[in-house]
Amino acid sequence: MSQNKIKLGMIGGGSSSFIGLTHRIAATMGENFTLVGGAFERDHNKALDFAKTLGLDLSRCYANIDDFIAGENALPKSNRIEAVVIVTPNFLHYTMAKQLIQAGFHVICEKPVTNTAAQAIELEQLVTKHKVVFALTHTYTGYPMVRQMKTMIAEGMIGDIQKVDAQYYQGWINPVIHDKEKRKSVWRLDPEKAGQSCCMGDIGVHAFNMIEYTTGLKTTKVLSDLSTLYNDNPLDIDGTALLCFENGVRGMVRASQIATGEENNLKIAVYGRKGALKWEQENPNYLYFLQEDKPVQVFKPGHVYNSDFAKESTKMAPGHPEGIFDSMANIYNGAAKAIRAEAYQKGAFPTIHDGVRGMKFIEAVLESTQNGNSWTEIVDEHEDN
Repeated sequence: MSQNKIKLGMIGGGSSSFIGLTHRIAATMGENFTLVGGAFERDHNKALDFAKTLGLDLSRCYANIDDFIAGENALPKSNRIEAVVIVTPNFLHYTMAKQLIQAGFHVICEKPVTNTAAQAIELEQLVTKHKVVFALTHTYTGYPMVRQMKTMIAEGMIGDIQKVDAQYYQGWINPVIHDKEKRKSVWRLDPEKAGQSCCMGDIGVHAFNMIEYTTGLKTTKVLSDLSTLYNDNPLDIDGTALLCFENGVRGMVRASQIATGEENNLKIAVYGRKGALKWEQENPNYLYFLQEDKPVQVFKPGHVYNSDFAKESTKMAPGHPEGIFDSMANIYNGAAKAIRAEAYQKGAFPTIHDGVRGMKFIEAVLESTQNGNSWTEIVDEHEDN
């Protein structure tokens, strides 16, 4: 690549972090970023050992985010880390993102972006003020066939949308939720670390984001029914939300972390007047196009019949499966173009505004359940973002 790679830092994501590994692989796949340093662990000695395994300059391995910002800003601008990935538990996202934005770093952050919608709105304002790029890793939006789905809907291939159904089922909490002591040990069930919500905040918001991303519709109100299963469990682990969109169309988000035996079953179906599109994350290389009185068509990556957006999001020739690393890499590639002030496709990466929308969804479904399963509005003051 003729241009210099963007110098990348990472907060969190140490030796035992699955999501940290995912980001490191994704960031390098497009050959746009190079990992330079970070604050990887709470234990600095452990962080130094980890940095050694990555072959990093140990002087760029910091004890905490304050040392990271001070150390990097003391360097000549040409040597300084330009973008920072936040891969810590949820409760740290807001404060760390705020510090980094105010210090002039571009930010790539895991979701949920913050603990509250108010915090997310504040970050959105800071991103605008400091003129930095903020990418939120709603990773599934990076799949080529999701981007093909988005394009086909925008081009009117299924006609006016009539119904949207998104599901995200996992089963990983089922083995621990029934044991009081075990569930106390799970950080995602701890409001101080996970925030206001477990299930909807962790995976339901992905389904919500997938709906708004692919359809272009804005959700205006929700009616939800969430379950904690046990009275002494403070956070939701299962729930359903009915959605009403700006044009009166209805939809649904179904999410569960006690769906026994399920792994990562995210799927979406969008039904229009002329046809329908269906996609599922566990088989991400297949997009199904349904029409009245016609055989089902199957779209796959790498073919010339796909949209330009889908084709530029594909790395391999047809028949070579691409997966979660490739999907996240596409988000990094979009963020790299934005950081370099290059042209990029709309939807190339989720922005801070997607984070605001997600937090408003989470708070609305919580409020709806608390108010006896009533319709609750999602107010968006930034419709044009």
